[in-house]
This record gives sequence, C-alpha cells and structure tokens, in this order.
Amino acid sequence: MTVLGIDLGGTKLALAVFSEDGSLVREETSMLAGRTGGEVGALIAEQVTAFLNKDHEISSIGACVPGISFHETGRVWAPNIPGWDDYPLHDELQQVADRVPVSVDSDRACYILGESWKGNAAGCRDAIYLAVGTGIGAGILTDGKVLRGAHDIAGAVGWMALERPFDRKYVECGCFETQASGEGIAKLAKEILSSAKSYEGVFNNIPPKEITASDIFAAYEKGDSVATEVVRQCIELWGMAVANLVSIFNPEKIILGGGVFGAAVRFIPEIRDEAAKWAQPISMKRVSIEPSALGARAGLYGAGLLAMQNLGSE
Repeated sequence: MTVLGIDLGGTKLALAVFSEDGSLVREETSMLAGRTGGEVGALIAEQVTAFLNKDHEISSIGACVPGISFHETGRVWAPNIPGWDDYPLHDELQQVADRVPVSVDSDRACYILGESWKGNAAGCRDAIYLAVGTGIGAGILTDGKVLRGAHDIAGAVGWMALERPFDRKYVECGCFETQASGEGIAKLAKEILSSAKSYEGVFNNIPPKEITASDIFAAYEKGDSVATEVVRQCIELWGMAVANLVSIFNPEKIILGGGVFGAAVRFIPEIRDEAAKWAQPISMKRVSIEPSALGARAGLYGAGLLAMQNLGSE
C-alpha cells in the first residue's frame, strides 16, 4: 500500500508517493507557469491521474494548499492563485480519484503535520510550525490535533498585532506579516532607505523595486548598515511572535520554517533571547525552538500524513 501527497504552492506543484512507513518513494514537480483558476485544477487532476495509473497501490490522497481549506464544503481560498477565491478542489480531486479517499488541508496545517510525522516535532503532542515566507502563518498542534478554529482560519498569525498605534498599511496582510515576512523584509528595507539622510552601501547598486529578502541577508553578511537594521527589527518581531505563541499555547516545540528560514536559521539564538524577554517564563524555559527538518518538503510530508489519516493510520 502507498499514499499520494500533493503540495500546491503559488508557483509550483509537487506530488510524492509515500510508503506505509512514511518513506518518500517517488516525487515529481511541475511549474504552474502562469496558470490560473481551473487551469491549475486541471494540472493537478492530470498529475494525479498519471500517478494513479502508474501506481495501482495508491490507497489514499492528501493535498496541501496555500491558503484556507474549508472542511465543511471542501472548497479552498488560495490568494496566490488567481481564481481560487472559493475553489471546489476536494470535489475535483475526488472525481478523479474515484474510490480512493481524498483529504485537503491548509499549508500551515500540513507543515506541522509533516514535522510531527517525520521532522523535528516527531513525538510532540503540542507543537507549532511558524512559517515565514512570502507571508506568515502558523500550524498549531494541540493535544495531538491540528487547531483549526470555528471557521478553519486558526493560525493566521500574520495578523498578530505587535505594534501600536495601528497603521493603515497593516490592513492588507496584518501587522506582523507586513514587517517580518519575506516581502515585509524587503518593504522595511525600502522604508529605511527612503528615509535615510545619507547612505553608502550595497543597495546603492540595486534599484529599490528589485530589493528582495535574499538581498537583505546577503548585504547583512557584508555588514551593510540598512540590512543590519532590518535584521535587528525582524529578530525583535520574530521573538515577540514566538513569545506570544509560547505564552498562549505552552508548546513543547516551536519549529521555524518557510523560505526565510533558510537564511534566518542562524538567528534562532537571538530570536530565543528576544522571546525570553516577553514570554511566560516557566513555559519559555521548557520550550525548544528549532528549524524545520523537512524544509521545502514539510507540506508534502504533511499531505502524505493527511492521506495516511484517511486510512486510520498515522
């Protein structure tokens, strides 16, 4: 028996077959290449059909989506995919899969599921995956179950309020995400550069519109003053967010992942020090803060576990 995991991102689609013991047997990746709406659904259906035709032992399917999966309707909201404001992904997949059961969940839920299955949260019943990439979200495992909330939106920590007073720029994606996501890091650098009276450094050679988070981390390594200030502010915000999660949920572990962690893994000791200033002290002393063990495959492994759970096997 095998299961199929599907990880849909904003730009690519990954599928993998997992054995009963959780070993990744085969993986394939396709680029979305500008597809939108039903075109993305058609690509997923095409790939799933190919996998089912090649591997007749696939007994269950799990899918990870970059947004919100509404369990009552089976529809999803994925803001990075145009036309997926209320997309019937579960029904489309189930139609292709026929009698093979299908489950769909959000990327943040799948991240913590993956880490709890084959990553650094293995064996934990209370753990959080803080995903910092283009946006920010948190997969929250409490008493062994993913916390979803009344409307499947739990974990939208990009909207965590970490500053006052309120600024209108927080409306689109929240206070935390505006300043400390991958896109937020670049925005913060641009704001500092635009207000600087004088500056001589790396960003003199990069047009402001082209500055990325990767540029910030590269400039930090060279001692650039703007990059250093951006990283300092982000460490404060990441630390404050970790402190809030520790104080509210009292987890065994917080896993830091997403595209930014990566380059920002080196700052985990500083993030922990910052969190310790703000967090409930007993809980803070007992929590472990670790990088993702699965990296970019966390969602894929989480989708594999979703498929396993369809069969009553974890």
